[in-house]
Amino acid sequence: MGMTFAEKMISFKVQKEVHPGEMVDIEPDWIMTHDNTWDVVEKFEEIGLDRVWNPEKIVILVGNFTPAPNEQYARNNQVAREFVDKYKIKHFYDHLGVCHQIFAEKGHALPDTITLGCDSHTTTYGGLGAFSTGISRTESACIFATGKTWMRVPETIRIEVTGEFTPGVMSKDLILHLIGSIDEEETLYRAIEFTGPVIGKMSLDSRICLSNMSVDLGAKIGYIEPDERVLNWLGKRAIRPFQVIRPDRDAVYHKTFVFDVSHLEPQIACPHVMQNLKPVSAVLGQHIDQAIVGSCTNGRLEDLEAAAHVVKGRSVPSSVRFLVFPASKEIYLQALEKGVIQDLAKAGAIIMNPNCGPCLGSHEGILTAGEVCISSQNRNFRGRMGSRDADIYVASPTTVAASALKGQISDCREYF
Repeated sequence: MGMTFAEKMISFKVQKEVHPGEMVDIEPDWIMTHDNTWDVVEKFEEIGLDRVWNPEKIVILVGNFTPAPNEQYARNNQVAREFVDKYKIKHFYDHLGVCHQIFAEKGHALPDTITLGCDSHTTTYGGLGAFSTGISRTESACIFATGKTWMRVPETIRIEVTGEFTPGVMSKDLILHLIGSIDEEETLYRAIEFTGPVIGKMSLDSRICLSNMSVDLGAKIGYIEPDERVLNWLGKRAIRPFQVIRPDRDAVYHKTFVFDVSHLEPQIACPHVMQNLKPVSAVLGQHIDQAIVGSCTNGRLEDLEAAAHVVKGRSVPSSVRFLVFPASKEIYLQALEKGVIQDLAKAGAIIMNPNCGPCLGSHEGILTAGEVCISSQNRNFRGRMGSRDADIYVASPTTVAASALKGQISDCREYF
């Protein structure tokens, strides 16, 4: 009987055949922490050790909310730098951008690796064919100390995507539609394999978006089998030689869903939960004060280009704060070279330094009571971006850009 990707990858790591529901001890290839490292360090120090498990397998990134917006954040980041120096952590990346993008750009997210990250959206690396999932700060501290944790082998759900996107509709609309269509009870702690002709045609940026938000669907991991384009991108960056772990063609799945995107409209998650999904046409005309393109979900070059396509040669009204956050310094430079930054800025966008910005309520775009924001981020919980009395709508970069132009939620398809 064939094995799914999750079963095959875990079997590969523990060197024995495993099955869904089985409990195993895992030594990850990487343990990743970001600006929350200060809290992990505090928990690690409570253990009382004078060494870490393996300084070459710990990856620490500071950049989710940098430069520091206040003294407390500055001290938190200082704690991370001091820890890196004290324990000779080999892989440390500072002020380069959002952690998940930098982790991938620096060649860690390889198709034969298991990454455990102290961030729920660590599922991102499934878009590159890796096994990756989020863990808590306490669990991260324990791995710093011991190098191991337990894991339950997940059942796997197969999501096959057919048809063809209409112009202006993006992979973000697909993952939002899935969040609104599939009961979380079906996906909770289960691996997801995205497949089908639509997935096969997707760019690397689109794939990463799907895997990133698979956790918001309830999944343990969100995997897409890497194609030649992905492997070429990885090959130029890989931190070491790697092999590709693929699911067997006769793998047995817990359940299979099939979605045809041929008639998929732009989607939007309305306040204050991501499951409050509607087609954009249901909320047209909703006033907005702020529009954001960026985050670990949609801050890549494809996303900036899509937004620029909508606003090029047009003007955002002064009543709207249109903020654009490239996910990394590398993406920022690529967008500059291609003229994308210029097109956005000329239309009225404020171009921010690469970081998470207001997505997790840290800085650079916090909302006050009564304000409404439409954003390409991944969550819209009450208080996520500041005031608990503000409203957050989550949509694709094209929908965000179209809405910024009109000062109200709009259908991006009129620009395509």
